[in-house]
Amino acid sequence: MDIPELSMAMSANALQTQVSTAVLDKTLDLTEDLGMSMVGLIDQAVMETSVNPNVGANLDISI
Repeated sequence: MDIPELSMAMSANALQTQVSTAVLDKTLDLTEDLGMSMVGLIDQAVMETSVNPNVGANLDISI
């Protein structure tokens, strides 16, 4: 393998690593946002049960 070909291969490898790192960073940001959204939904559910403690406590089923 000659030097220019090796240089191009190394450059392509470096670019691929940078792109993969950027995609991973975006994925981690998205996962963090989704986690915070889930925490918000849980907090809303807790708030609803503290305001109306009897809502959802009983289930009436008749067949």
